[in-house]
Amino acid sequence: MREVICLKVNYEGCALCDATWGSYYRTLEGSKLFFCCSICADAFENMIRRVREEKAWNRVDAVEISGNYSMGRTCSATSGSDEVRYFFKHENGTITEFKIL
Repeated sequence: MREVICLKVNYEGCALCDATWGSYYRTLEGSKLFFCCSICADAFENMIRRVREEKAWNRVDAVEISGNYSMGRTCSATSGSDEVRYFFKHENGTITEFKIL
């Protein structure tokens, strides 16, 4: 039997910005996540991809996000017992700034 792993996010609305409007879904890291729009979904997917590349992780288990679009977002992500804190900004879903904290 295959273990089901769900990506944990700290928001109840959109997985990136916590907005509750919209009805856009995308499956990432094996979890079907709610997003308000495709731009937030693209930004979230690109952010996950960047974290995985930077840390050479096979998967991301959980993400905690604070901040907003204009000021950028400070996040922490975990994979197993490993954790990383980072900052990122995006423009129309494309990561424009990313740094490990």
